Amino acid sequence: MVDVKSTILVVEDDSIVRMLIVDVLEELEFEVLEAEDADKALEILKDPAQSIDLMMTDMGLPGMNGKDLSIAARELRSELPVLFASGYADNLEVPAGMSSIGKPFSIDQLRDKVKSMLSPKI
Repeated sequence: MVDVKSTILVVEDDSIVRMLIVDVLEELEFEVLEAEDADKALEILKDPAQSIDLMMTDMGLPGMNGKDLSIAARELRSELPVLFASGYADNLEVPAGMSSIGKPFSIDQLRDKVKSMLSPKI
């Protein structure tokens, strides 16, 4: 049996925050794709050969915000789970199949949230 790693697309415009999230997810043995904005994320999402099991996006992206990105992402991949990261997570209303995590978050909080969102697939 081959152990297939889940692939997570991280969309974060702050390069330092993005690097930290990517490092944590890679340490947790996920495959990680990076995008600094919604346009780059949509390029990745449009590639049918690219497997993506979860998209984690900042809400406050330049141009298209995280919520608009999630809607566009769901048009491309209707079942894609989306995790919003925001300093205002308590005030977020997220659509079905989507969740949020408040910034700042601990490694344990991120791990638990991601695993709970991927659990049907793992």
